[in-house]
Amino acid sequence: MLTKQLNQTARMKTRSIIRITWFILIVILLKPDLQADDWSGQRNDMVMRDLKSRDVDDPAVLKAMGKVERHLFVPKSIRTYAYADRPLPIGEGQTISQPYIVALMSQMLEIEKGHKVLEIGTGSGYQAAVLQELGAEVYTIEIILSLAEKTEKLFEVMNLPIRVRNADGYYGWQEAAPYDRIIITAAANHIPPPLINQLKPGGKLILPLGNIRFYQTLTLVTKNRDGKVSVSHHTHVRFVPMTGKMLE
Repeated sequence: MLTKQLNQTARMKTRSIIRITWFILIVILLKPDLQADDWSGQRNDMVMRDLKSRDVDDPAVLKAMGKVERHLFVPKSIRTYAYADRPLPIGEGQTISQPYIVALMSQMLEIEKGHKVLEIGTGSGYQAAVLQELGAEVYTIEIILSLAEKTEKLFEVMNLPIRVRNADGYYGWQEAAPYDRIIITAAANHIPPPLINQLKPGGKLILPLGNIRFYQTLTLVTKNRDGKVSVSHHTHVRFVPMTGKMLE
């Protein structure tokens, strides 16, 4: 009798373990979808809270910011902050820019489908991905080899047709020039002449210009059809410094 009771207890425990195991497996299998929904919700909240409620009102930019998955460009250890409106460290002393600044710079460039865009400072790849989502043909230069390689692999995994080069962005990418738009995502104390030369007449260049160690002014450079350059200064920003030739 005692043996029979023990066997029944053992069978009940086994069934309980099996049920718990199946429950855990189901949760694990469902988690990616739940997580995906969560990321999507956070992105939508970001667009409404940090972009649309401020001065980002270009429908194409808002749509792109709501679609590009910023959390994929953020280290896993800090992904919980992926949709906070703040820069985040990505290693090598570099950061991924806050969403508002990415959106604002994209909006100021007035990207049109088919525009050829050169980005100086690939970093995490997030800004380049947003430009590509806007319909641009994107070329991006990263001076830090490890970041260039890592981000190029990420683009391949995400099936993004973005060209990456490991080089000093100060000199641009002459072989692919001229460009409709150029964006510099690192602080510069002057506008690199090679980039002005590689900008098409009618083109725009945007950069954080000023003291590379402290604060800069978001500056828009426009080249008219005759090749004459005009400059307008906008909001204050703070970027990591551009290195290489810029520091000489």
